Amino acid sequence: MSTHYYFSWFNNFFPEKLVKSLHEDITDRQSLVMISADPSNYEDEQVNLDDITEWAWLNQANLKFDEYHFIDYRMQKEDAQRVIQNASVIFLCGGYPALQHDFLEDYELTDVIKKSNAVILGASAGALNMAAKWLNLGNTADEIETSTIYDGIGFGHFAYESHSQRNYATFVQGYLFPLSEEMDVYAAEQESAMRVKDGVIETMGPIYLIAHSKIQKLAETL
Repeated sequence: MSTHYYFSWFNNFFPEKLVKSLHEDITDRQSLVMISADPSNYEDEQVNLDDITEWAWLNQANLKFDEYHFIDYRMQKEDAQRVIQNASVIFLCGGYPALQHDFLEDYELTDVIKKSNAVILGASAGALNMAAKWLNLGNTADEIETSTIYDGIGFGHFAYESHSQRNYATFVQGYLFPLSEEMDVYAAEQESAMRVKDGVIETMGPIYLIAHSKIQKLAETL
């Protein structure tokens, strides 16, 4: 069973505890594959890794790989599937979760990722798409708030929420409560991480479990 990390967002770099955990879990460092959450947004044909925040986090943590691949619409679908099949680590990047969700479907990557034995990392939008379900809040032209439930890759039977503008004060308002009647929801503030390894969930930083419309802060175990 592979190991999965769900990150909210880190404004600087990975905390030391998280770096230690990642070094223990990522022993095969042959190939890192990162998947964009804004796959049409590029100007150059070449990918510049220095522009990718998630790569900077790994680099700062001294997690270096023999090969690096960044998947967006610049890469052909068949090549994207191939590099994922050969990946040591797959990192679903932050950005726009719905765009990433549609890109994974368009390139038929969901099943390829799910079958992989790689360590899977997701940040913000990427972490949402790793979960079984996630909630997309939006506004119509008339400023009416709408919510759409998306199916994620579904490594575990739970939903995940992370957004730079949302924290405990917004979680308790109850917009995730209907979904929490269907499955557990892990709602993460910034600077947090969740590791799922062999079915065991461990957390670091401010993360809340919402189940059957009740919310509780989780003790740090990572």
